[in-house]
Order: sequence, then C-alpha cells, then structure tokens
Amino acid sequence: MITLYTMERDYPYGTLRSTNGCKTKVVLEEKSIDYQVVGVRPGDVWKKVPEVLAKHPLGKVPWIDDGDLTVYDSTVINEYLNEKSDHAPLLPQDVALRAKARALENYADEGVLSKFLPMIWMPWWSPEEQRDQEAMQKGREGLAREIFPFLEEALNGQEYLCGAFSLADVPMMSMAMVLEVDGMDTASFTNVHGYFARLRSRPSYQAISPSNSCADTVHLLNKR
Repeated sequence: MITLYTMERDYPYGTLRSTNGCKTKVVLEEKSIDYQVVGVRPGDVWKKVPEVLAKHPLGKVPWIDDGDLTVYDSTVINEYLNEKSDHAPLLPQDVALRAKARALENYADEGVLSKFLPMIWMPWWSPEEQRDQEAMQKGREGLAREIFPFLEEALNGQEYLCGAFSLADVPMMSMAMVLEVDGMDTASFTNVHGYFARLRSRPSYQAISPSNSCADTVHLLNKR
C-alpha cells in the first residue's frame, strides 16, 4: 500500500489541506490505488525539520512511500502513479495532446499553485485577525486578471482542459478546493464557473473537499 505524507488540518470553517498534497490524493482516488495518509505537521514543513528533509530535500509535502521507494514532488508522483497503474489513464494517447496536458499542468503549478493561490490560501491557516486581507485580495485579483481569462479560452467548448479529465485538470481541483473555502465569486467567468462545478462533482473531490474532515476522508477511504 502507498503511504501519502501531506498536511491536513480541521478548522471550524472547513478542513484545509496542502494544495500539492491534494493533487496526489486526487490521482490516487481517480486511479483507485490503495493508499493511506500520514499527516505531517505544518510547523515541521515550515521549519524544514530534518525528518522532513530526509524524505523531501526541499522540505515540502507531499511525498509518498511505495515499499522501499520514496517519491517526492506532486507532479513527479502523479506521473509515477499514472504509469504504475493502467486503470483510468490520466494522459491522452495522442502525443500532441499529451504534451498539451503536461504543459497545462505546469501552467497550473507555476501560475496558480505557486503564484496567486498561496496569497489566498496561506492566510486561511491563521486566525482571522492575523490574516493579510490585502494579500488575499491581490491573490483573487491575480486569478481574475490572468488565470481565469486563460482558462475561459482553454475550456471553450470542452468539459476539461484536454477534452477528457487528465493530469492537466488535477491541480485545478486544488484551486476549486481553495476557492470553495474562500468563497470567491467566479460566476462572471462562465466556462470557469462550470468547470469548477464539474471538478467538485467528481467522486475524487470528496477526498479533498473542505466539507469532509480528516476523519471523514479516512472513513471514505476505508469504505472503498
């Protein structure tokens, strides 16, 4: 069984999870791979403690243990999982579409998960009075200015970024999760708004839904 190491914490307003850890959770769910989750304390990640660095040299989550093998970096992990199991392939067969999926996944990682989303997401891990509301608003404005117009065009006439659900859509599941907590209004971006609704309706989203506590998701996993 694969062990996923990631950050998850219950709050009164929902369960917050590592956006990159959620990417891997979604792939494990989509491909019906047996796994268990081990929580990593946020402080241990932020302080880069030796135990974390021993598993991920950049001191980040997620990483997975698959027997004696440790794999880190969510994109690398997800490629590994997709190749490990033939069930529900998450990359297109067509070589051009496969390149497009990888490029869009990279766009999401660098343009969303590493740029604008942390400005919104990281303050939610702190008490309300300590949140940088100005930074959070800048993050929302960045999404509305740069990311959503790009996605509107990319999604035109398609349910998912490459037609069928693929690795390109996986990091967008994390954005859908964050914005569910944040409550940002996306209705003026018709394609994006519908896209988020489709992502949240996928069964795999239940593993990262802020409505499901850490205990809830373990229960759901045990029922599979």
